[in-house]
Amino acid sequence: MSDKTRYSEEELKEFEALILEKLEKAKSELSQLRSSITRKSDDTGDSFSSVKTLEDGADTAEKEQLSQLAGRQQKFINNLENALVRIKNGTYGICVDTGKLISKERLRAVPHTTQSIDAKLNRK
Repeated sequence: MSDKTRYSEEELKEFEALILEKLEKAKSELSQLRSSITRKSDDTGDSFSSVKTLEDGADTAEKEQLSQLAGRQQKFINNLENALVRIKNGTYGICVDTGKLISKERLRAVPHTTQSIDAKLNRK
């Protein structure tokens, strides 16, 4: 990699398209998770009380798991949206720790990252 300090407009457009695609998919998945959570809240069936208690426990655990997934998905969406802001303000693809360009391969794999792989490994 050369000693470039920034990605070109063309390269940034490529990353922006990738991020927008992932963002659309992530928002769709979040919407599905939220509707599943809502459906679980609305599900009330008549059955024997002991069986119902077991079902309630399983439903609660499943709802909690869905809520955690929704929370992670929301965080991912926020990270992608922050990456779009960095594209607009010209700081996208620059490692926050080293100030060097993050490799294209890493950005394609994790488009919302703010660290080069070296910086991430050294942080641990």
